[in-house]
Amino acid sequence: MSRVIAFCFLLLASVLAYLHIDSRPVWAPFASTYPVDSVNQLDDSPEPPESNKPAKTLKNAVPVKPAQPSLRMDWLPDTGAPSVHAASLIALKDGGVRAFWFAGSREGAPDVVINTAVFDPQASRWSAPIVVMDRVGAEKGLSRYIAKLGNPVPARMADGRMQLFFVTVSIGGWAGSSISSVISDDEGLTWGRPQRLISSPLINLSTLVKSPAISFADGRLGLPAYHEWIGRFGEFLRIDASQVIDKRRMSSGRGAIQPVVFSDGPQDASAFFRQTRSSSQPKQIPVSETKDAGQSWVVTKDLEIPNPNSALAALTLANGTRLMVLNNIEAGRYRLVMVMRESNSAQWQVMQVLEDDESLANDQRREFSYPYLISTNGEDAHLAYTWDRKKIRHVYFPAAWFKHAVSSIKQKEAQ
Repeated sequence: MSRVIAFCFLLLASVLAYLHIDSRPVWAPFASTYPVDSVNQLDDSPEPPESNKPAKTLKNAVPVKPAQPSLRMDWLPDTGAPSVHAASLIALKDGGVRAFWFAGSREGAPDVVINTAVFDPQASRWSAPIVVMDRVGAEKGLSRYIAKLGNPVPARMADGRMQLFFVTVSIGGWAGSSISSVISDDEGLTWGRPQRLISSPLINLSTLVKSPAISFADGRLGLPAYHEWIGRFGEFLRIDASQVIDKRRMSSGRGAIQPVVFSDGPQDASAFFRQTRSSSQPKQIPVSETKDAGQSWVVTKDLEIPNPNSALAALTLANGTRLMVLNNIEAGRYRLVMVMRESNSAQWQVMQVLEDDESLANDQRREFSYPYLISTNGEDAHLAYTWDRKKIRHVYFPAAWFKHAVSSIKQKEAQ
């Protein structure tokens, strides 16, 4: 009898899942990230963009170290916690930048909280940190037991409100995760009640988030997510407010998680992944592409840049230049670099070595990981990343720095 009941339950779940899928709204094209009139080319080359041209391997050029203008580096505020990780950023309406990160005695500990602080670009100063969410607050808001929190990812909704996605675990490790979100009407000063995203009508487990969402033309969000339970793969969630209205697989198997997405136009996008492959497989960056605004994804040739099972950050500037920050080594996280691909090129270039402990003994090397990139105007870039699990580094790249760096690269190539 118990088997009959179980079979009936599974049949009912299948029917509900089918109805859920059948009722999904039509997919909209991707929204334009920056208005056309905001484009200010870093390079005055008249060549047309070739965004669909396949990217080549990373060029082993000498990293550019422009003397002027300089980068601006600082640290996110110290909360007194011994361990910090998974920082993210979002541009504010007044020109500032709000950061989120989690802090506690260690990753996954019950005392981990999600913090936030605001960077004032005029004063070049961070505000005092405050707690957005802790385990107890998540339990009360979600009406379910929460063992730990992680990976905050902010997004801008179509109506201008701010939405913060974060990972919660009720049982087990990160493989038992689900995604929840809170919404703010006042740029992150206060937050509403958290809501759990239902990405599966049956189990709704093992869904995590790490990377920025992208916008659709109809105002909905496309959230790159990933799984770490039976498989390790990427998934693209189409979200309306706090509701998952559709989802599509971005990769398969157990070798690719934490996708970051480059939008190439209304229908085209490419996703680059953190590789989690077995020791016998290539330690480089897996890639998937879509030609129908995220409705279907096809695995393509790896980007032949080393990846040591570590997250990467991605950003497209207003002129089409692509940036990534990553650990370009096959093992460890002791080296972190920024690489660039111009819109009319298929070649990735090393622009800046941010951290490098290669010369140190193995037991002295620190971890530099989990980068996150945004731009406030399409011409600059803000970067945040974990610094040895003890601090969060913030780096600001002015627009003038990019122009100087591109010019320096071209001069070196011409020599």
